[in-house]
Amino acid sequence: MKLEDLEISIEKTDRRKTVSIFIERDGSVKVLAPVTASDEKVEAAIKSKEYQIFSKIAKWKELNQGKVNRDFVNGQSFLYLGRNYRLKLIENQDVPLKISGGFFHLDKKYLAKADKVFKDFYREKALTKIQERLKLIEEKFTNKPKAIKVLELQNRWASWTPKNGLNFHWKCIMAPVSVLDYIIIHEMVHLKHPNHSTEFWNELDKKMPDFREHENWLKRNGVKMSL
Repeated sequence: MKLEDLEISIEKTDRRKTVSIFIERDGSVKVLAPVTASDEKVEAAIKSKEYQIFSKIAKWKELNQGKVNRDFVNGQSFLYLGRNYRLKLIENQDVPLKISGGFFHLDKKYLAKADKVFKDFYREKALTKIQERLKLIEEKFTNKPKAIKVLELQNRWASWTPKNGLNFHWKCIMAPVSVLDYIIIHEMVHLKHPNHSTEFWNELDKKMPDFREHENWLKRNGVKMSL
């Protein structure tokens, strides 16, 4: 395989000073570059990092061997706050989906739209838990988020907006609380340092000295956080 065979998306933004290359969770290659960077400069940067790109793709393929394909059947496991809960199909339940007695209970009449029911459950629980954790975390920060949303963010766990809002993927609620805290703190630091600059990583290290442990957990287990 050659660079020419890869699907590479390029995004130019005024929030970047250097060219950075990322392998997204779906295995695609994304390039973030300054708006002032010429196409030739971006192409040269990609070419200079050819070895790193293919090394990261190989690592992505290795990690994706652990991907879980879930069916909505009795006994199937689903993640919630870092723990696996097996599914039980129930008759005439008071709500479409809930966790009870160490199991996910899904009302059978919602089976045809179980995917949406699970996503709605995760979104609701994620917003509540993130708001709860944020009350404890934001005491460490001067800059506070003006809005919190839980969305479908494709290949990102979370993102910040120029208006100081924070967006989180609904899948975040599948991670352990300590990892969720890392995701929140990572985005809180972005309110002060928009880019992944040296200042950003230094600030993150101050706010969460063991952040690498949680970052690595996401790299190892992120592929399992899906429906």
